[in-house]
Amino acid sequence: MKNPIKISLSTILIVSLFGCGLNNNEPIYYQTASALPNFQQNTFNEYVDETQQWLRSERYYIGKDKEYELMVNSPQEYRPEQPNGIGILLVHGLGDSPYSFSDIARHLSQQGYLVRTMLLPGHGSKVGDLKLVSSDIWQASVDHQVTLLRQQVKSVWLGGYSTGANLVTSHALLNSNSNINGLILYSPAFKAQSQLVSMSRYAQYVIPWADRDIENNYLRYESLPMNAAASYYETTKQVRKLLSSQESYSKPVFMVMSEGDRVIDKTYASSIFTKTFVHPNSKLIWLGDTPPEEKRVYSFSMSLPELKISESSHMGALFSPKNQEYGQNGRNRICSNGQKEEHEQACLSGEEVWYSSYGYIEEGKIHARLTYNPYFDQTMQLLDKMIIEK
Repeated sequence: MKNPIKISLSTILIVSLFGCGLNNNEPIYYQTASALPNFQQNTFNEYVDETQQWLRSERYYIGKDKEYELMVNSPQEYRPEQPNGIGILLVHGLGDSPYSFSDIARHLSQQGYLVRTMLLPGHGSKVGDLKLVSSDIWQASVDHQVTLLRQQVKSVWLGGYSTGANLVTSHALLNSNSNINGLILYSPAFKAQSQLVSMSRYAQYVIPWADRDIENNYLRYESLPMNAAASYYETTKQVRKLLSSQESYSKPVFMVMSEGDRVIDKTYASSIFTKTFVHPNSKLIWLGDTPPEEKRVYSFSMSLPELKISESSHMGALFSPKNQEYGQNGRNRICSNGQKEEHEQACLSGEEVWYSSYGYIEEGKIHARLTYNPYFDQTMQLLDKMIIEK
């Protein structure tokens, strides 16, 4: 999925005049299920089992290893060997899967936390199912998983990436007196960098798709229905409304942002950290060379020619360099990166590449998406410290 959602008024007018329906030869992955899966089970185990049953019948499989694809797109529970009575729920972003938090979840469970990842409705099956979603459905699914986790532990931390960060932040702000200990936010998409995203709520009625690509990544969608873009926008409206209505959020927040991120409004998110997330132990991890001026900021340079890294990316902070899919030697290279077609083809053919965020262009270099955090271990150390200090 191309990160920026680009919608023009002229496109909307043309499509509304002449129509834009799917023809009968459209790939299966653009089709929709008859209904989204139930997410209101009484236990997490039931939720996992029933979600997997639904995925078995509805998923469009990319490769031959169907069981592996099912596993990485399913909700997971990471049980600690020595439980400390604290639970952590981690919520992925738009178009992604629970695999987004696989490395972080594994690390946190090793520290004694009961960690769960969930699957937002419309994800993990086929991209056409995102036509069935709404921000209310996503929020309700998160709220229910928080309720289930709270039944098992003394207190809870909530974590989210991108759209998932919006959903967990909204829950925390609406339940500030509950046993939510704090927030873990990766690339929080409180506000999109592109102002055109707000048009998706109108465009969805005349344009079915914000972006259509070949679906060839078993960990995330490459395309984006306009309805899903509009649903994402609704999460931004909700979380910004809640943030503006509160003078401050008093619990600790761990926020990670990439300077090269062209998806989110980094200025807005960093200002929220400074003005609203006021707990003295809160931490902003900034992957880049020009961090905000704030004493609670920890910055790491992303100008790393020895690793062929030009800059950080929206998704890169999530994964360890050792990750088998997205790590330094991972098998999942994302070449759709906002560059010339010939550069993308060269990337796909296995030529030597540099790594960056979507849309970064530098003469004489081919760039794939940066999909890992070279400072993953340092980031985890800072997260461990904040949770303990809370």
